[in-house]
Amino acid sequence: MPISPPRYLIILGLIFAAAGFCAVRFPDAPGAGVSSLISTLLIALPTLVAFWRFISAGIAVLSFAALSAVGFAVEITGIATGFPYGEFYYGANLGPKLAGIVPYALPFSWAPLVLGAVAATKPAVPETLVRRLLWVLMAAVLLIAIDGVLDPGAIRLGLWVWPGGGAYYGIPLSNYVGWLLSSTLAAALVLVLGNWWKHAPPAPGLLDSCIVALAFWTAVTLSAKLSLPPLLGGVLIACLLIRRRRLSALENHFHTRRQVQGRIPSPR
Repeated sequence: MPISPPRYLIILGLIFAAAGFCAVRFPDAPGAGVSSLISTLLIALPTLVAFWRFISAGIAVLSFAALSAVGFAVEITGIATGFPYGEFYYGANLGPKLAGIVPYALPFSWAPLVLGAVAATKPAVPETLVRRLLWVLMAAVLLIAIDGVLDPGAIRLGLWVWPGGGAYYGIPLSNYVGWLLSSTLAAALVLVLGNWWKHAPPAPGLLDSCIVALAFWTAVTLSAKLSLPPLLGGVLIACLLIRRRRLSALENHFHTRRQVQGRIPSPR
């Protein structure tokens, strides 16, 4: 069983943790919009590559396109109507926006989190409908917990704004009800499109973008001197690393068993 995460994950985590501290300490640094876009793409890359390898190319593209469409639809609806998140809008440092409302980079920030949450919460035996429904719910709850670190940090960086404020570091609780709805829909969509319950154990790399993103936002909230978000971020990173280790062991066991079966002559 692998004892430690791969070197690239450690390096990315440290780089983006440092970037998180710098983002708070130097908010007026030139090129913030470009840096934000590049960072989003770099954080998304490990999970998107792992997903491409884990599942067929066609399903990977279809799943990403579907998540993108759902993400844009929900965000545009949310900004236009206040449902389901409450009244908010995006700041100016996230690059060009679709219809001047939602950043084009949205799918690259959201889709990898959904894929990571789905992979992290797969039950041992998802054979029954009840277990599959619980899988969807657990993935949604994990996404809400991740947002509990992400949103307070994003507000401190001015990436999005809640004009009316809220009970959780300026965020209304309606935001997390909205995340429950959108995350449940997204997790169910990914599972159905990819037929995940018929695949081998999820690839450990599917969790990597979640881990790197949490390293960045935990550093942001810690540098901003918040209390609960960095604590939550640290717990989530530890849990995801433990889960990644378990998935690595399952992956190795699965490949070893297939190799052994391939050497056993089939009965005549």
